[in-house]
Amino acid sequence: MATDTAAPDAGSTRGYVQPTIDVAALRRLLDGRYAEVRDLVRSNLAEHASVLEEAETLSTDDYRDRVRDLVVTMASTGQTGMGFPEAYGGGGDLGASIAAFETLAYGDLSVLVKVGVQFGLFGGAILQLGTQRHHDQYLADLISGRVMGCFAMTEVGHGSNVQALGTVATYDPDREEFVLTTPDPSARKDWIGNAARHAELAVVFAQLEVGGEAHGVHALVVPLRRDGEVLDGITIEDDGLKMGLNGVDNGRIGFDHVRVPRENLLDQFAQVTPDGRYESPIENANRRFFTMLGTLVQGRVCVGGAGINAAKVALAIAITYADRRRQFNATSEEQEELLLDYGLHQRRLLPLLARTYALHFAQEVVALELHEVFTQTDAPEEGENEHRRRELESLAAGTKALGTWHATRTIQECREACGGQGYRAVNRFAALKADTDVFTTFEGDNHVLLQLVAKGLLTDYAGEFEEMDQFGMVRFVAGLAVDTVIERTSVHKLLERVRDVLPGGDEWDQEAGLLDPDYQRMMLRFREEHMLSGVARRLKRGIDGGMDPGEVFSRVQDHVIAAAGAHVERQVLDAFVDKVATLEDGDAKVALNLLCDLFALSTIEADRAWFMEHGRMSAQRSKAISREVNDLCRKLRPLARDLVDAFGVPPEMLRSPELVG
Repeated sequence: MATDTAAPDAGSTRGYVQPTIDVAALRRLLDGRYAEVRDLVRSNLAEHASVLEEAETLSTDDYRDRVRDLVVTMASTGQTGMGFPEAYGGGGDLGASIAAFETLAYGDLSVLVKVGVQFGLFGGAILQLGTQRHHDQYLADLISGRVMGCFAMTEVGHGSNVQALGTVATYDPDREEFVLTTPDPSARKDWIGNAARHAELAVVFAQLEVGGEAHGVHALVVPLRRDGEVLDGITIEDDGLKMGLNGVDNGRIGFDHVRVPRENLLDQFAQVTPDGRYESPIENANRRFFTMLGTLVQGRVCVGGAGINAAKVALAIAITYADRRRQFNATSEEQEELLLDYGLHQRRLLPLLARTYALHFAQEVVALELHEVFTQTDAPEEGENEHRRRELESLAAGTKALGTWHATRTIQECREACGGQGYRAVNRFAALKADTDVFTTFEGDNHVLLQLVAKGLLTDYAGEFEEMDQFGMVRFVAGLAVDTVIERTSVHKLLERVRDVLPGGDEWDQEAGLLDPDYQRMMLRFREEHMLSGVARRLKRGIDGGMDPGEVFSRVQDHVIAAAGAHVERQVLDAFVDKVATLEDGDAKVALNLLCDLFALSTIEADRAWFMEHGRMSAQRSKAISREVNDLCRKLRPLARDLVDAFGVPPEMLRSPELVG
């Protein structure tokens, strides 16, 4: 992929011409179709940059109110309502709303999360789960920020297991009302953003009971406060100080026979008639539940993008600092060496930079797919839209997991790379670390999300088993489809495809050039499919041997997660390679090829033990890959500042006067 593609000597730079970067042009490429939207958010961030300092100086209550006021102010510019219908004051463009949210991650992350709660979760639930009357009643006020709300799903005792929530909503036909009850402490809603201080309304997820029959989890709009006072029957506790995001007022909510009108049921997928008849166009309860949850996938996409952009901020600070800070006389007695000229420093930061670019383009794919799935106007073939939505859910889950884990790792490495200066709060790493840490567990714990990815990988017949939990997958895999799964993912079929693409027969992985994108992609695909077929075999072997399916799954759970992670990494590489292939020849394409090669080879290098264990990498080849990674770092070193400048992080957001000047 890079200019120097032939060299068996992986450290050679003969024939290589160093490219130059047009920062403005690269930034336009990264911003994509929503450049104007991203610039609006950048402008708003710069105007209100003082919140970064106020986060450290204000009291908790004052900081929360300041964040609330900023959210309302930003709403007046239109940046937070872009995904809502124009008829209610929105922008009518879901893709624009994703771009705006991602860019907001350059600034104070309490503001970002408050925006996500108000417009993404609370507003998104009313938009996607409600019908016309709910839209007419609530959307205009929530888009403008005149009414603040919260998204009350998570409970103390149930966490990610949404299908087992304990809150109950019982229909009373005599008064045409639902009665909400928290039956025990484990059913209290917890970690609900906006609840502790500002929310007037909540979208509450509860088990619906009508006429003595349970119909599973549904959502209702429930008033929490009037004129700032908590209403009768509702108990709200403040979750208190957290590791980060203390500008967000997370709270715990309990309900004691709280009554709401029948019309407050968000009834896009199910209705209750005045006389107490439950009706739904989706007969299967599991399918109905997952259809409802699937409409809320936007939050997961947004969190993944926010994590990736937070990593960009950390890299912009650390690489700028490393290009200014000198230490030790390594090559000259007159002048100390720049940190970024040291090979180890390059090794620490530049593969992370490459992975950030790779994840950026993968996130671009997810955001585009989200926009198209939820805004398509042509009637799809029967079942086609449902299948596409399930694929989107899997893609969003995997990208969110890898993106947020990447943020955690990158911010820590960048902090360390800035030495003692990185430990000072003014230089932003303290807030970045603390505020993004929860990204790995909200909108879905990353390990649970990768189980969702694995579920989809194990069969193309996803419609035959609807449960998101691990035992739903076990029950399906226990059936006859396992043989089909193994056949579809069998390694011999993969190798047949490889031989069609690469030279060398069975030695394709030894003969191909390291910088050949087909080699890089097939290595990751081999790992993915080998792991997947191994999971299927282990599951079937255990179940055929008479073991309890739950015990079998528990024993292979690590293998399941590894297979899902390998699948998502391959998807990320595919997105990067495909993006670069669309570019015209020139310096920008050369630079992005270098980054793509570095991402691919550093990914393979990081899992070299697996490839060697499975006969796909010799010791000699492994050493050659390490030499190539070092060489790619050296080639990217002169471009590093331009590559982070192209992220377009406003200077006011970098703050860090001692690190970036």
